[in-house]
Order: sequence, then C-alpha cells, then structure tokens
Amino acid sequence: MSIVQLDIPEEVLISLKQTPETISQELSILAAVKLFELGKLSSGRAAQLANVSRVEFLNLIGRYQVSPFALSPDELE
Repeated sequence: MSIVQLDIPEEVLISLKQTPETISQELSILAAVKLFELGKLSSGRAAQLANVSRVEFLNLIGRYQVSPFALSPDELE
C-alpha cells in the first residue's frame, strides 16, 4: 500500500473538532466518493480507497447525493 501525506494546519483540525485519524478516514472517503462520481474509479476501487466494502460504499455515496448509476442527463429522459 502506498502512503500519501497531506499536511493539515492544526487550526483546521481544531475547527473540525476531529483527530488526525478521523479526518484521515473522512478524507479517504470523500476522495473515493468524488473519484467515483467523476468516473475515475469503479465502485470496487473506490471502496478500497475508502477502506470499506463495496456494499458499504454504495450505501455511503447516497449520503453525498451521488448516484451509483453513470447516466447522462439525456439517458435519464
């Protein structure tokens, strides 16, 4: 597994009222959701990035109003 380091100012962590561990997990989830939404990762790979099962990931994306279906507006009509 590769490690990516992100420097976050202490003031931001204090404002968010989160520990470095919880913000790390949340940022992994947010990155996975966004990369999935942009079509850069499959749901399976995004789930790996978020460190959850694929089923959990598909449930998670609903919280962020991201559809599990990759349909264009024209396809929805």
